[in-house]
Amino acid sequence: MTGILVPVMDITWHGHACFSLKGKSATIAIDPFSKIGLKDPKLEANILLISHDHFDHSNAGAVSGDPYVVDVPGEYESQGVMIEGIPTFHDDKDGAERGPNTVFSFRLDGIHFVHLGDLGHKLSEEVIERIGDVDVLFIPVGGHFTIDAKGAAEVVKQLQPRETVPMHYQVPGLNLKELASVDKFLKEVGAKVKKLDKKTWKLKPADLPEEDSEVVVFPNP
Repeated sequence: MTGILVPVMDITWHGHACFSLKGKSATIAIDPFSKIGLKDPKLEANILLISHDHFDHSNAGAVSGDPYVVDVPGEYESQGVMIEGIPTFHDDKDGAERGPNTVFSFRLDGIHFVHLGDLGHKLSEEVIERIGDVDVLFIPVGGHFTIDAKGAAEVVKQLQPRETVPMHYQVPGLNLKELASVDKFLKEVGAKVKKLDKKTWKLKPADLPEEDSEVVVFPNP
């Protein structure tokens, strides 16, 4: 009797807000950076999501494979992946200081992902409703340019994801010295923490926690 093959997704953090997700149906790259002190990523993807046009999130040249690019809000479909870009702001003053930001909500191989880009404020009820239930949330936690540790913990409480992945915080080699470390967020959020020992997280739908959510921390890039 042949066993059923369960799809395993490879989720890799390349530093800052940049992730690549390699699933069965597509490979998605998000927010590739440049000029931040870390080695610029070199990625290959079918789909590229860019939350806003700042240099530390919009290095499209780092991604080969002629990807389908989404860099503004709206509803999109590529490689069988439905993507919604939701308009938000990079600050808590309706974008007056740092401009717009796009939150991306998409499903890949049956898992609902949300990447908050450089979110600078708590989410409105309208945005929360549009996002719905979240399996994996990528959230900035380092402050100064985005929500800080306390604000991020509040957004986690708003969305109640099954898995929370902090990003956009201080790591060795990063030249954005204003960012705080991830430790402040871990104290604020008060959830179970799983620290990975490899840069790629292999995830199956069955691995997602049923009740208590957890925070997944990648090793430094």
